[in-house]
Amino acid sequence: MEGTKAAALSWVYSFALLRGGRVSLRIVIAGLSFGLSVQLFPVLAQTLNQPPDTMAARTEACTPCHGDQGQGTSDVYFPRLAGKPAGYLYNQLIAFKNVRRKYPPMNYLLEFLPDPYLQDIAEYFASLHPPLPSPTASALSQEVLQHGQDLVTKGDVSRQIPACASCHGPALTGMEPGIPGLLGLRPNYISAQLGAFRYGTRTAKAPDCMQTVAARLTDADVTAAAAWLASRPAPVNLAPAPKGTYVLPFACGSQPG
Repeated sequence: MEGTKAAALSWVYSFALLRGGRVSLRIVIAGLSFGLSVQLFPVLAQTLNQPPDTMAARTEACTPCHGDQGQGTSDVYFPRLAGKPAGYLYNQLIAFKNVRRKYPPMNYLLEFLPDPYLQDIAEYFASLHPPLPSPTASALSQEVLQHGQDLVTKGDVSRQIPACASCHGPALTGMEPGIPGLLGLRPNYISAQLGAFRYGTRTAKAPDCMQTVAARLTDADVTAAAAWLASRPAPVNLAPAPKGTYVLPFACGSQPG
């Protein structure tokens, strides 16, 4: 029980630090849901007067969902943040702050954070490089996985679907400043995001190239591409390609020209 309370205190402490040292009623309620007793909150309030001046300490509130180095966790719906381009991460933080992307815990956490601080958070996670998790073994048939590989590496000209690699790079590690890598993600997460783009519940800056591409995919396409991507081993170099390394097949609002 004491270990649970200590963990809860640590989480609420870092959550409040990320929000600028404020302990609100909603933070208290969150702490109670983690097993933190009311008696510990006066201690918490006193310690918040001298927060550690490191981004690692301030982003500890992110670790239950995204891992202690942004590498992701066993939960299939929380993505890896580490090593993704800072511009991409910043765009997502802004989207959650402005509720263009809807997920209440993220929307609340970022609601009052200034944009320069969000940029600092993005640059911090972009600077981390923990190893990728082991590839996810798939129970799908070889035929389905081959279809996924074809979509990712070649696209489908007949349906005007460009290869994922044409934007996310030949090594699928993304490109600076705004295109993320696709490796180290669980198939359920990839499927969920493609579905969100297909149906407009996740959007990006216009022209929204991901929505355009995803709208042309079928359910079978999504399942196959997600499974094949999740089965890929880590490349030698995980770093996103420098800006301008290759030309995108069309204009994309999240990737400045």
